[in-house]
Amino acid sequence: MRILVVEDDDLIARGIVAGLRAYGFTADTVPSVVQAELALAHAACDAMVLDRGLPDGDGLSLLARLRERGDALPVLLLTARDAVEDRIEGLQGGADDYLVKPFDLGELVARLHALIRRAGGRSSNLVEAGGLRFDPSSGDAWLAGEPVELSRRESTLLASLVQADGRCLTTEQIKDRLYGLDQEVASNAVNVHVHNLRRKLGADVVETVRGLGYRFGWARR
Repeated sequence: MRILVVEDDDLIARGIVAGLRAYGFTADTVPSVVQAELALAHAACDAMVLDRGLPDGDGLSLLARLRERGDALPVLLLTARDAVEDRIEGLQGGADDYLVKPFDLGELVARLHALIRRAGGRSSNLVEAGGLRFDPSSGDAWLAGEPVELSRRESTLLASLVQADGRCLTTEQIKDRLYGLDQEVASNAVNVHVHNLRRKLGADVVETVRGLGYRFGWARR
């Protein structure tokens, strides 16, 4: 799952990104509204952590533009403004959640998982399909009741396919979710991860859609 962190305090931003990556997220950070717009245009994200006080404007201005064009990207506002009026303004401005600095990283992670889960129409983290049990928040997987060890990118790939809810993801969309903007990606990287998932969970877990990409191969319930 890919998170864009929009935060102009470099120390805070690097701390959040390092923490999110430790929890299995793919995370990038940018320090301004303009750079956030460019990042969102370049790569698909599953959620955004958005600071309000940015050097080129209020984060709410970016949020307003997203909502005006019908973009339902889950957005968690992260700010030092703790007045009730500020929280109301943020939520009414289109934010899905609100967290006041200083904050606990574990709470941020839990809130992001909840936002992404709700955006995918799921009431529970646990996915059950075709003999598979999978928890996207932890990356834990079981096949026919037996635990299966997945790498961070394998679990991110599986979570991305599950959350697509039957839709096909292109190779580029999958790369966006697996790798940060600053990472070099081998041309066959996605094929390798798909091969490894099939080897560990069965050939049918990922369906190849010729000329388009990949989708989750088992019906969810």
